[in-house]
Amino acid sequence: MCQNAEPPLDEPVSRELPERITIPPIRGEMVHLRPAAVEDLPRMDELGAYCGASRITGKDGQAERAVVHAWVRRSVAWSEGRPSSELGVGDPEERRTIAWALLTDAGHDDDGVVDAGSTDNVIGMIFLIDIDGWSRSARIQVVLGKDYRGRGYSRDAMPRVMTFGFAPEPAGLGLHRIWVGVPEKNTRSISVYQSLGFVPSGTSRDALWDAENGKYQDLIVMDTLADEYDPIRSLDAFGMHVLEDNPGVKEALSMREHSVSIRKHSVVVDKAQADAGRPQEAAPEASPAPAPARRGVDADDAAAPEAVATADATGETGGAPAASAGYREPERIDAGPEASADADEESNWPYGASERKPSKNAWWRILGRGRKRNTEGM
Repeated sequence: MCQNAEPPLDEPVSRELPERITIPPIRGEMVHLRPAAVEDLPRMDELGAYCGASRITGKDGQAERAVVHAWVRRSVAWSEGRPSSELGVGDPEERRTIAWALLTDAGHDDDGVVDAGSTDNVIGMIFLIDIDGWSRSARIQVVLGKDYRGRGYSRDAMPRVMTFGFAPEPAGLGLHRIWVGVPEKNTRSISVYQSLGFVPSGTSRDALWDAENGKYQDLIVMDTLADEYDPIRSLDAFGMHVLEDNPGVKEALSMREHSVSIRKHSVVVDKAQADAGRPQEAAPEASPAPAPARRGVDADDAAAPEAVATADATGETGGAPAASAGYREPERIDAGPEASADADEESNWPYGASERKPSKNAWWRILGRGRKRNTEGM
């Protein structure tokens, strides 16, 4: 029988997931999350959570409903320390899942009525699926009621769930990678994932059937890694704030502070070494500085503004999907004088602090103004 190699000294002794997990509640500004229960499943039908599934996830409504039922039952079984299948054999590749119910206790649409009162404030669910302890990887997905899409709820919940997922054990799951799969036509969700730090990593060609247009479409795979994800910037991108009592946040802030300290020390050392070796003679005449590129456009692409994704008159995002060669994020709004000069050095997240914006000017709110909500996107 083959013997497993000894793990490196800096690796955990085991990569096996625990037999039982405590699913923590998570608090947001617009929603709060609690472990999903089997009793929540009929509420998802009431919410019309599976309407338009083919446009959002590429599945038909019946298949979407079936997998949501399976995910919730697997999550409940894991939290109770039971195997997700108790029929004797089960699926050897079946991986663990965590399901939270998304609840809101306020009226966020200015109609004077508390949202989702008929479903005990449940407006949808959020999942970490296919949790793989060996590769420290999981997939994230949000399923919202049809009347609660495009209103910012998933933007509040997703960064907080990802922070828990990436946080080291025992505060979090200690994941290395979180990924998503999104149909190529769902450009709105692609834009949201980009603002969370996800980057396109591959394309599954003709993986989905587009029933509306009677043709196949690609599935865009996007992911982000633990050393790339910044929970502060990901919330800031949507005008949200860090809530330090949430699971994994203190560990994330501590790791961020440590990395910032290392980077600042490195900058000081490099500057001291450069000053020590700098010759005393007069420096040569400086050549004129090139004109700065527009914000959101690489310097090499500054002459090609047509490559920048924009919003059309209806408020929908334009341009090609994220996996296309010419895709660019919508042009960002300056944060103003409050952005510090060296803040860009304090994060590995793809967007710099100089591209942050006040909550009222968040780009997703600007795109949503004057547009009738539909069932596409998140």
